[in-house]
Formats: sequence, structure tokens, C-alpha cells
Amino acid sequence: MRTAVIVFPGSNCDRDLAVALRAVTGVAPAMVWHRDTALPDGTALVAVPGGFSYGDYLRSGAIAARSPIMRAIVEQAGKGLPVLGVCNGFQVLTEAGLLPGALMRNAGLDFVCRDVALTVDGARTSFTRLYAAGERITVPVAHHDGNYVADAATLDRLEGEGRVAFRYAEPVNGSARNIAGITNDRGNVLGMMPHPERRVEAAHGGTDGRRLFEGLLEAVAA
Repeated sequence: MRTAVIVFPGSNCDRDLAVALRAVTGVAPAMVWHRDTALPDGTALVAVPGGFSYGDYLRSGAIAARSPIMRAIVEQAGKGLPVLGVCNGFQVLTEAGLLPGALMRNAGLDFVCRDVALTVDGARTSFTRLYAAGERITVPVAHHDGNYVADAATLDRLEGEGRVAFRYAEPVNGSARNIAGITNDRGNVLGMMPHPERRVEAAHGGTDGRRLFEGLLEAVAA
């Protein structure tokens, strides 16, 4: 199965995602440069990595969201292509209009880098199909602008439509209603602030993130 990882100037977690995808699929993903205008033929999954795309100038993810490759991703996502955005990738997806809301500076104004507990909220998506609803997992975070915000009507809609994929088990960064990850209305786009790619092998300290990739790839194959 062919996957792709997008690379922006300032990405620093692209290799982590590539290692995770290779570990799960057995095939190295295509590393797609931000100036490319199309995804490789046959791409079945796109991952937008963490880091500091374009140095986080203007707003985190704002410049990257207007890169040539993101136009292709927005188009293909509209046709059902699965897209995963992690950390800065989540910020890029909101700035590109693929997900609602925005990611703001952490409530405590500090960079947060540690393992956190998550609860699986929406176990009906392709991304969470191998988790049990309400299951508690541990995944690392590493962010300075991870505070998810949206107006009350948007938050109510996300919850009512089962689009909250993950929540922090306890407050981490001030995120509205402890939201750690959401999907689009079709369920084929997931943005999350924690890093599941850093929990795919026992050597990482746990494998709680692996099932996210395995479940998604099973869904794509089906």
C-alpha cells in the first residue's frame, strides 16, 4: 500500500512518520516536497507531520497550508483520500480548511513535551476502529501551540456528530473540552496534537499508537 509523508521547510517529525508507516506497511512512504503539485500515483494515505513548517511564521501552519501540495491534498481529501495530520500537521489541516477550529498558544504559555493519557472518544472512525470506545492510551505530546479552540456551536457539532476522536484524560494545554484529535465530517481526515508515530514499537516505550495506523490501513484495504 502506497503512503506519502509531506515535507515542509521546518518539518522535524517527517522521518518519525516515515519510520512508523514503514514499520506498519512494510513499504517506505514517498517523501513529498511541499512545492510538488501532485501526490504520487496510487497514494492511499497522506500524512502531514509535526514540526515548525516555515518556522511557524505568521501563524503555525498558515503558510504551509497555502503550499502547492496542499491544494492537491485538499482536492484528494474531498474525494475520500485518508489524510492524517499530527501536531503541526493538525495546525496545517485547520489552516487549509480541512478541519474546523484553530490551534492557539498553550494556556500556560509553555512548550509541553511528555507522555499524556488520552481517552478514545470516537471509536467509529477508520482511524480509531481498533480501539475500544472509552479506552485509555498513552501517547507523547510535544507542542507550544496545541490549544484547540472553536466556537461553542462548532464544538457541539463535533461532539454531536461523533467527530471527537481523542481527548486528553486530564487538562494538558487548555484545549476546549480537552479535545486532542478530531475528524472531518466524512471521517477520512484526522488531525491530532499528540504523536502516535512515537508509540508504534515497544522500543518507544509502548505501542498504543500503532493501532491507529493499522486500523486505518485495514480500512483502506477493505
